[in-house]
Amino acid sequence: MSPSILFVTLDSCRYDAFVEAHAPNLKSLAPLHRTQSPSHFTYGAHAAFFMGFTPGDASRQEPYVNPKYGKIFRMEGGGHPGAAPPLFTLSGHNIIDGLKKIGYRAIGTGAVNWFNPQRPTGRVLSADFDAFAFTGGGPGLERQIAWIDTMLSQVSAGTPAFVFLNLAETHVPYYYEGAPWDPSYNPARAFGTNNDAAEARRRQVACVEWCDKALEPLLARFANDTVIVCADHGDCWGEDGLWEHGVSHEKTLEVPLLFRLAASS
Repeated sequence: MSPSILFVTLDSCRYDAFVEAHAPNLKSLAPLHRTQSPSHFTYGAHAAFFMGFTPGDASRQEPYVNPKYGKIFRMEGGGHPGAAPPLFTLSGHNIIDGLKKIGYRAIGTGAVNWFNPQRPTGRVLSADFDAFAFTGGGPGLERQIAWIDTMLSQVSAGTPAFVFLNLAETHVPYYYEGAPWDPSYNPARAFGTNNDAAEARRRQVACVEWCDKALEPLLARFANDTVIVCADHGDCWGEDGLWEHGVSHEKTLEVPLLFRLAASS
């Protein structure tokens, strides 16, 4: 039976914030890689992810860490074939469609507005899933996990699942439900006049730590499966006078990547 796949994106999470955070559940998955995202904003990064272009370190000649060298997911007929074979070669118009074609049940949930299926842009990223939940453009990780659990309970025995989770707690204004700070103040607002890099860092690190605890049961559920965790992009916190994301900069492209790949049985 093919192993299931869990793909988690920590929206806007900087690599250095992830390193600083105490996140034992995520960090015990696999070695942490400092990588570059294929884009500096959510839609662009996920459109690339769904074509098999995950974050990578182009200096390393090893598959999966460097998707140019060898991809986890490769779409048939698309892009450079790589020096090493991919884990999956898929046909279809993206990896979601391709995994469904080989028997996977595709379950997805997104938190930021680029995943809103009520908008044409959001439908591009969400339409191919068998089931998709949008949590309203803000934090909602606990509800997302509960929904995933419900959807997985409906998957037939022996059917592998592809579960995608985009979470918003690590996105500006860096807030989780019940956090002891005011979410109406965004410490890293583009063109803002009241930004605070130290506060942005403190909040994002705290959000990673909170998410790590919340994700523990979901990660345990996929203990024998393939798990990929990364950020879609980072944020600027005043570097070169820039704030937030949506601009091409070292800090908007630098992201954490961890993956544990399960062998098919």
